[in-house]
Amino acid sequence: MKDIVYREDTNITPSIAKVLIEALPYIQKLANEVIVIKFGGNAMIDKNLKNNFAKDVVLLKQVGVNPVIVHGGGPQITTYLEKLNMKSEFANGMRITDEKSIDTIEMVLGGLINKEIVNSITANGGKAVGLSGKDGGLIRAKKMIGEGEYKNIDFKNTGIVDSIDPTVVSLLDTTSFIPVIAPIGIGEDSKTYNINADLVAGKIANVLQAKKFLILTNTTGILDDKDKLIKQIDSSKVKKLIDKNVIQAGMLPKIISALEAVASGVDHVQIIDGTVDHALLLELFTDAGIGTMIRRT
Repeated sequence: MKDIVYREDTNITPSIAKVLIEALPYIQKLANEVIVIKFGGNAMIDKNLKNNFAKDVVLLKQVGVNPVIVHGGGPQITTYLEKLNMKSEFANGMRITDEKSIDTIEMVLGGLINKEIVNSITANGGKAVGLSGKDGGLIRAKKMIGEGEYKNIDFKNTGIVDSIDPTVVSLLDTTSFIPVIAPIGIGEDSKTYNINADLVAGKIANVLQAKKFLILTNTTGILDDKDKLIKQIDSSKVKKLIDKNVIQAGMLPKIISALEAVASGVDHVQIIDGTVDHALLLELFTDAGIGTMIRRT
C-alpha cells in the first residue's frame, strides 16, 4: 500500500454538486411517497437501458421514495408465441389472448420478464419481490368487452381490472422491498386474464393514491398533430387529441390509463421516453424534467 496517493485531476468543477443540490427539494418532496412506474418498451429489451432503470429504482428507494413497478412485455410475448407458431392479434391497441396462448403469456410475464427485473434490481444493490396479480388476490379481473367499432371483437382471455387489493403491495412498499408486478389477473371463475400493463399500473396508482405515476414509452411523450412534443397538457385537451385520432393504437391504453389516474386523484401523470438513460432520475429530480405531464382539468 502506498503511503501517499496523489490526485491526478486538479480541475475541480462544481457541476456535479450543482446537480445534487438541484435534486434536493425533489427528494424532500417525494420522501415516503409512493411512485408507480409502468416499465415497458425498448427499455425492457436493451440491456444497458434495463440496467440503468434498475439503478434509478434502487436510488429512489435509497433516498426514501417508495417505487412500485408494473411491467409489460408485448415484444417478448410476441417472440415466444412466434416460436410456438402462434399468431398475435390486436384490436384497439389491445392483444387478443386466447386459451392456447394464455399459459405462455403468463409464463413470459410472470416467470421470465418479472424475474429478470427483480434480478436486475438485486444486482444493483436493491431488494425486489416479484408478484403476479394472482398473488395475495392483488388483481381481480373480468373479460374485456369491445366497444364501438370493436363491439363484435371477442377479446377472450384479455381482461380488464375489476378490483385491486393493495394489501401485499403496501406491506412490501413500507419495508425495504420494491414490488415488481406482472399484469396477470384472476377472474371470479378462477380464469386467468392477461391485462394491459398500462391499465393495471393506472389502477394501482389510483388505489395506492400515488404521488406520481410515470409511464415509460418508446416516444418522447405526447406529440400534437404537427409532431411537436407537448410539455404539459390538461386532461380535456388530451381527450380532444384522442377524438382527432392524434393519439391512437398502442399509445391509446397508456393515455386512457393516465386520464383515469388523474381523474381519481393522482397528482399528475408523466409520459416519458424510456430510451433515455436514467429517464426516471431526469424526470423526478431535475428542474427541466422530460416527457409530457398530464394534469387534471
